[in-house]
Amino acid sequence: MGIRQLGIVKEIVESAGMGISYTYEDLVFIEHNAFLLQFTDKDNELLIHINQEADGSAIQGDIARLRAEASARKMIFRDGTYYTISQGDDENITLEFAEL
Repeated sequence: MGIRQLGIVKEIVESAGMGISYTYEDLVFIEHNAFLLQFTDKDNELLIHINQEADGSAIQGDIARLRAEASARKMIFRDGTYYTISQGDDENITLEFAEL
């Protein structure tokens, strides 16, 4: 696993007009939950996973801004897959990713 550059990712997200709501292991949750980011084994690469309930056309501008900000910082944000998120009986959430 490469070095996770969370500081740079936070800067990219904020420069694109968004915020990070939570991080967990290799996942970075964006405030609106329409998509999330996942670190890969490459130091400068993340995947963008899209929430299946999100309006794909409505978030394309957000994703384009993220990619532009990432590129300016020598980072690459690649297409990931789709995911669903659900709330359990307790405070835990469950994420299920579609297969790539």
